[in-house]
Amino acid sequence: MSRRLHFLKNWNCLPWLLCLASAAAEPAPSYNQDVAPVFRAYCAGCHNDKDREGDFSLETLAALRKGGDKGDPVKPGDADASHLIRQIEKKAKPAMPPADEPQVPAAELAMLKRWIAAGAPGPEKDESILSTLVVPNLPAAASTAPVTSVAISPDGSHSAAARGRRVEVRTGDAVVLQLPPLKGKVNSVHFSPHGNRLVVASGIPGLSGTATIFATATGAVLNELTGARDTLYDAELSPDGAWLATAGYDRVLRLWKMPEGTLTREIKGHNGAIFDLAWHPDSQVLATASADFTVKLWRAGDGLRLDTLNQPLAEQTAVTFTPDGQHVISAGADKRIHLWKFISRDRPALNPLLEARFAHEAPVSALSLSADGRLLVTSADDRVIKVWSVPGLVEQLAFPPRADITPALAFSPDASGFLAGGMDGTLTRLSLAPPAAPAHTTPPPAAAAATTGGTGLPITVEGAISRPGEAGLHRFSAKAGQTVFLEVNAARAKSSLDSRLEVLDAASKPVAQVVLQAVRDSWLTFRGKDAATSDDFRVQNWREMELDEYLYCNGEVVKLWIYPRGPDSGFRVYPGRGNRFTFFHTSPHAHPLGEPCYIVKPLPPGTPVVPNGLPVFHLNSENDDDPSLQAGRDSVLLFTAPATGDYQARVTDVRGFGGEKDFHYTLSIRLPQPGFTIALDGLGPKVSPGSGKEITVKATRREGFEGPIRVDVNGLPAGFTSSGPVTIEPGQNEALLVLNASPDAAAPDDAADKAVAVTATATINGAETTQPVGTLGDIQLGPPAKVLVEILPERDGQPAAFTIHPGETITARVRVQRKDFAGRIEFGTDDCGRNLPHGVYVDNIGLNGLLIVEGQSERTFTITASPIAAEGQRPFHLRTTADGIQASSAVILRVEK
Repeated sequence: MSRRLHFLKNWNCLPWLLCLASAAAEPAPSYNQDVAPVFRAYCAGCHNDKDREGDFSLETLAALRKGGDKGDPVKPGDADASHLIRQIEKKAKPAMPPADEPQVPAAELAMLKRWIAAGAPGPEKDESILSTLVVPNLPAAASTAPVTSVAISPDGSHSAAARGRRVEVRTGDAVVLQLPPLKGKVNSVHFSPHGNRLVVASGIPGLSGTATIFATATGAVLNELTGARDTLYDAELSPDGAWLATAGYDRVLRLWKMPEGTLTREIKGHNGAIFDLAWHPDSQVLATASADFTVKLWRAGDGLRLDTLNQPLAEQTAVTFTPDGQHVISAGADKRIHLWKFISRDRPALNPLLEARFAHEAPVSALSLSADGRLLVTSADDRVIKVWSVPGLVEQLAFPPRADITPALAFSPDASGFLAGGMDGTLTRLSLAPPAAPAHTTPPPAAAAATTGGTGLPITVEGAISRPGEAGLHRFSAKAGQTVFLEVNAARAKSSLDSRLEVLDAASKPVAQVVLQAVRDSWLTFRGKDAATSDDFRVQNWREMELDEYLYCNGEVVKLWIYPRGPDSGFRVYPGRGNRFTFFHTSPHAHPLGEPCYIVKPLPPGTPVVPNGLPVFHLNSENDDDPSLQAGRDSVLLFTAPATGDYQARVTDVRGFGGEKDFHYTLSIRLPQPGFTIALDGLGPKVSPGSGKEITVKATRREGFEGPIRVDVNGLPAGFTSSGPVTIEPGQNEALLVLNASPDAAAPDDAADKAVAVTATATINGAETTQPVGTLGDIQLGPPAKVLVEILPERDGQPAAFTIHPGETITARVRVQRKDFAGRIEFGTDDCGRNLPHGVYVDNIGLNGLLIVEGQSERTFTITASPIAAEGQRPFHLRTTADGIQASSAVILRVEK
């Protein structure tokens, strides 16, 4: 048979031959276009030059062919024999990718086989597949590209705006320079301190980040710094120009020595992307704002972390230092502006949070600070731009909502206005009118002093709620600004009436008492609250709150008295011990876990309220139970008349009950009689020679008196001294004094005890009044003390008196002399600093409080003054429960602004 006949006889082989010829003609897969995307998607996450799992990287083709512990995984021309293919097909161990990760699709596996069968050809330039990306060539969108960052040069002559991959430089409104397209989206632009350079941060998500430095005048590239494995969000030159800092999605802060652009340090400490960074004016400290809900401070010289400012509640997207270097400001997804006092300049320290202002109804996207540091402008996803005073963070101006979000802001050097870049592509210069002082920033007084008498006062009325739902109405007159005291006596007189007292105007309409604007939101955590106790108010984001602020919980208003002390505690509210007081005539009641609560700012009735996204509460002049608890369940009101005229006092039962016999009451309407009484706890002290005993001075305040009360102790027996005079501070109800006996003191007799005179002095309605309190009782000389306590300065040779500033922490020592006492000496927990000024406290108590353990006789402790601590001086001491309770002599603490 001829060969031709044999071929024709087997004509059914022809399709196979045609396919083989077609395959031979098909070009080999492209490494960059076809192969690298597969390696990048399924392999390079673990097998790269940095991680090298299994000692294998395929970041470049050379690294791939070098192989790992199995040698070259590719056998050019024979895909089935290549270890790479066998692992993907699960024919060799370890199988790749792992079973719990996405697998290579069949089509892409077939492509890899074709590439190897064709000899595994490489690219013209073998570069990292993590620095390249195959992007489809799509037509540009017709709309203007969004503005993602703006900057204004220090002299105001130029501005820069980032749009997509491009940056345009302007003089006025004219574009004078278009920088060449960057490799990825531009996320930030900054002028150098002298304005002659422009620093641009850009990158491709998941691939690389680049910081590029351009000449402002020409657009020439002066430096291009790479190394980030993801997009860069920010790059900024230090004020002295010696360093460039870069940060982005890969969570690494990098420092580059300039002008050579040498990578000097990589700082890793964040658990989330770094969205923004800022240099301190002295070029020694960096601040970073991160997706991990923190702002961190770093010492540039060695990368030491100086502090983690972890009070924010969500991602922080912007951070800056004030020009004077005194404060750090940040904002982000928690809708707040945070302001810290910056104190960790050269060593780690806690930087106190001074303000946490609820600023917008949506996450804050950008902020910019004026060159003089007086004004801050913020924008948010609610499309609103606001201007704030610094450092108080008082809102000065709110612009009408814009057409789209404004992610880019830059103040002009003269602070006359700012540049705003929008997601809709707009670039707008907004001017500022001179900011007016905010209206009504001072809370109204709890109770003003009474003015001259009003018509028909005093009035005493006997009444009864004889039927369910009935009300008793009683008229009285008052002058504008006059304070009137109204009191119901029912429960104290054994009546069944649970009274509610309201003041109405002549037309029987409620009279407004106060407007409470919420400025911070929160909720009750850990557990709910009963209707009585004043301690352990656990609330979310408590670090944003400050002492003496008002906390509104479902109609009840309390006042924060002392911070949570330790990990298992909450706020104490006024008066700090026992049953809690309420404010603005609200009544205490139980609150469930998770109930919303708010820090509120009191405003006079009728005050225009600038909306901030949080509630506004309007309280009328009414009361259920006496806020100070002196009248129990009976109602008490201090009413300030808004205008001269007639008013009505309405008495009802809060439950709507009534009855012919059992629901009687007496209503008194008169001018207030402010005053106080003093009681002493610890009378008849038994004082050991060389030691001291503590005596508590308690004040009961009446009818609006909140001033200071000085308590003097005179006529003490020979050998005895006291820490008096002591002062019960304004608004407080207690002070502590120490009675000390000298080592050679003799026991006093009855005559000496009776010669002691304790008096209390205060100024009420402009007149000084002094009232006798009594004696200290039977003063006795106790047995020799086994523990003697002494407060000392941090180091020997320093002054015995201590000085502290609001927001500061100082150190002191406590030393004990042990006399046949080897046990633990405890000084208490949150109450261990005795008679400290309000807002000053011993700070390092931990879980077990301040103590000296067995076998030791000395330790240091820290004292912190909150920002609200008032200027003045005060004697303070320590007290141990060991050896029958022994107290130290008092030392002086001065609070100076």
